[in-house]
Amino acid sequence: MKKQTLLKSLAVALQGIAQFFARERNAQLHLVAALLVIVLSIALKISEIEWLFIALSISIVLITEIINTSLEKICDLISKDFHPDIKFIKDISAGAVLIAAIFSVVTACIIFIPRFL
Repeated sequence: MKKQTLLKSLAVALQGIAQFFARERNAQLHLVAALLVIVLSIALKISEIEWLFIALSISIVLITEIINTSLEKICDLISKDFHPDIKFIKDISAGAVLIAAIFSVVTACIIFIPRFL
């Protein structure tokens, strides 16, 4: 396989991200939530360290959702039939997204709730 240039690799990665958001409903929901949090963060003028945690939270959720989606697609290619190991793989990858989402919600609560009290 021919080695790609850095620019081509970047273009392929960006195309993958664009397809992810275009095709996956959960990705679209996470994107809307992320944009709302970013707007709220700007409006509330959060600190630099708070921005770091917001960016980390958003990134972790999106990364885990991309990995979860990738694993689900691979599992579906391997077998259309029910298999307990494939169910296990899909369940634990969905669990990873749930953990990331909970982390993000807790982070948002810690940052935003005190500003409204």
